[in-house]
Amino acid sequence: MKGFWGKRSQAAKLDLYMRVTLYLLPWLMSIGVLTPLSQGLSRDPGAVALGRGLLALSVAQCVVAMHCLRRGLAHYVDGAPAPWRSASVALALGGLSAGLIVTLQATGGIKDGSVTVQMLPYALLTTAMSTFMLSTLRCLLIGSLVAAALVAGALAATGAGTGLAVGGVAVVLFVALFALLTTRSSAWFMAVIWELDQARDVAARLAVAEERLRFGRDLHDVMGRNLAVIALKSELAVQLARRGRPEAAEQMAEVQHIAQESQREVREVVRGYRDADLPAELEGARGVLSAAGIDCLIDRGPDEELPAGVQSALGWVVREATTNVLRHGDARRCTVRLTTGGGLAVLVVENDGAAEVSAASAPGSGLAGLRERLTAVGGTLRAGPAAPDVFRLTAEVPVAEAPVAKALGVGL
Repeated sequence: MKGFWGKRSQAAKLDLYMRVTLYLLPWLMSIGVLTPLSQGLSRDPGAVALGRGLLALSVAQCVVAMHCLRRGLAHYVDGAPAPWRSASVALALGGLSAGLIVTLQATGGIKDGSVTVQMLPYALLTTAMSTFMLSTLRCLLIGSLVAAALVAGALAATGAGTGLAVGGVAVVLFVALFALLTTRSSAWFMAVIWELDQARDVAARLAVAEERLRFGRDLHDVMGRNLAVIALKSELAVQLARRGRPEAAEQMAEVQHIAQESQREVREVVRGYRDADLPAELEGARGVLSAAGIDCLIDRGPDEELPAGVQSALGWVVREATTNVLRHGDARRCTVRLTTGGGLAVLVVENDGAAEVSAASAPGSGLAGLRERLTAVGGTLRAGPAAPDVFRLTAEVPVAEAPVAKALGVGL
């Protein structure tokens, strides 16, 4: 049960809760028929037979309602085809149940008119819950008024008093309002939750895509002009070589120089990309997580200048931890704390909504790469569950002579 529930996202948990609640309501409605029916039904054999038929119809209504609710939610939330055929069956069963109640009232099978008013909601609510996600509010309003008129007319035709007819109208309008506040509003709420969940996922993907575009733009700016010059001078050198001109060697020497310069510039771009700046990474984490709808708290502690190698290593920890929060689990809050003291810089990243993530990552994974970077500067990394539904990543780096080159791990 823990795995069945714990591995679901917050949106999936809410979706499951709302669905189970809606599926149970029709059965509660059918149980509600028993009390007034058992108390108000006469002992006449015909009335008893009609009462049993009403109970059988209530069970059938519940079965059809669960199918309609499931298909109706798929229609309202996901845009699937509307289950009009099942809804028609639900309407027919609801009309038949209301007709049996009116018949019991007309034949004297129900001793007290107030019992009729008590039973009508249970007969109509299941039908209303089954169909109120499939049409517009205008049609639902018109349909409710028509149903109220039919119920009032049927009760009046049985010779019931004006008070009972008015009570029937009030029951139908109450049923319509209740169905709107439960079924229709629940479906709307589920649709909004899934839309927000998808928006957060899109925001996380856009943040990653934006970073990729930035790197591609920087690389293009550096290499575009140099490659164009290399191509031009190489073509010129070919032409000069075909004519036996000695200037061809000079052109190729310039090509070699430009190529070496381009290699150096590319290394600088990659180094700048890999050399994570800790303050920039902290602010970037706040922005990305906030854009994804995650409450992010950054606690830097007292300002203290850290060596470049330590900043780079911890900046990579922040970057990788932020990626894990976005991609794994379903976090609602994330806390990043940086403390220094006793010759150590300690970075703690903690988030809720964590799935069952193993700290023993496979070689080549993000955590394994972080451990390699921290080992290069004499640091350590611990990652794992800190409490139920909470994941904590702790990086400790000595604040002394952190070898920058090893921390960067740059190589082309």
